[in-house]
Amino acid sequence: MAKNKEQNQANYNMRTRMIDGSYGSKHWEYNHHIVPPMSASCAYRLDNVQRGAEGFAHFANPEDIDSLPIFIYDRLDEPARGMLEEKLACAEGGDIAVCFATGMAAISAAIGVTTKHGDEIVAHHTLYGCTYSLFANWLPRQGITTSFVDLKDPSAFWSSITCNTRVVYLETPVNPTLDILDIASIKKSISDVNATRPKGREILLIVDNTFATPFCQRPLQFGADIVVHSLTKNIGGFGTDMGGVVIASAKYQRDLLLYRKDFGGVLSPKGAWPILVYGLPTLAARMVNQQKSAMKIAHFLEGHPMIEKVMYPGLESFPQRELARKQMFSYDGKFAPGSVIYFVLKGSQCRAQKAAEMFIDVVAKNSRCITLAVSLGQIRTLIEAPYSMTHAALPDDLKNAIGISPGGIRLSLGLEDWHDIIADLSRALEETSADQSNYLDGAATAGS
Repeated sequence: MAKNKEQNQANYNMRTRMIDGSYGSKHWEYNHHIVPPMSASCAYRLDNVQRGAEGFAHFANPEDIDSLPIFIYDRLDEPARGMLEEKLACAEGGDIAVCFATGMAAISAAIGVTTKHGDEIVAHHTLYGCTYSLFANWLPRQGITTSFVDLKDPSAFWSSITCNTRVVYLETPVNPTLDILDIASIKKSISDVNATRPKGREILLIVDNTFATPFCQRPLQFGADIVVHSLTKNIGGFGTDMGGVVIASAKYQRDLLLYRKDFGGVLSPKGAWPILVYGLPTLAARMVNQQKSAMKIAHFLEGHPMIEKVMYPGLESFPQRELARKQMFSYDGKFAPGSVIYFVLKGSQCRAQKAAEMFIDVVAKNSRCITLAVSLGQIRTLIEAPYSMTHAALPDDLKNAIGISPGGIRLSLGLEDWHDIIADLSRALEETSADQSNYLDGAATAGS
């Protein structure tokens, strides 16, 4: 029975497979569990020393990738995390997945196994604040430097490549501006460079796919070598557990497992289990509904007189809409523009920043369905000010140059009724407009 289910698994759509799972899991036989069990043991009993020695010999051995694991110690391998990794690799279209304690731990591992002292990274100039800080502040201590360039511009790519370039790193859609980077085009340029490189010194393409999720975009099929995710966001979905994952071809598994073993940023069974049981199985259903709300709300914001611009890949006005349609699509081929909106309030930098702060404060105080909080991809709608919050690590002149505006606001749509979200946004915009007018009137009176 189980064998037939395993053989027929490929006949089912991905939405079904993410819920009903792989009955052929090599990590745990759970055919009789509707909900897979969770391990709660740091170490595992071994029958004899030889069995323990065999387990250590087999660990992270590519030749044994398909063999049954011998569980020894949680930091090496354990069943719940192993099942989650099998599902994540399947969802993203990779050979293997290795989970970490956070998204930043996953990014650090992806860089750690692909670079060494003297290597250089070329990264898109707009990155999540902590990723930027990792590249700008910490990697140089290990002799790894980064050039931050506009990867939308092919000439910027070519001018930044040197003989020491080892990794090209990007997010798409970009956090928070939602710019889209053409993965296939960038990979083509990398391949042209690699044609002149000796074996083992090729440039690798690493893509952070957190904003899109595997439901909306699968970078490996466009040529990415490695994909990273923060599982804390849409894949986890409920804001209860942190996690990260690196997904790639099988040749990277050994180094990723050894890196995790030695650096220790492992995802715990208690962290993996909710993502396995609640997060990934509901990803498709959540994203479908969140995208519907995002489209309604993006249209509302686009028509509001206080708002200078709205960035959402689903809008006809989105500057890179054609690229978004080519690159972002669900498992059944439908356009999937995601669940995050970035919009900017009108006014000079100072005035727009003051208005954004007023607006978000009003939302935080009065809204029942929009929450002021960092993170994204939860069932709750979350709002934040990237300029002063999530991207505070970037220098102000850089933020201004790359389009992270002081008046910019990031909105991550949850599962609340979109009518309620629009109503709360509308009330907050009206109150902000009135407060701004009173503030300007008061300033004018004081000046006179």
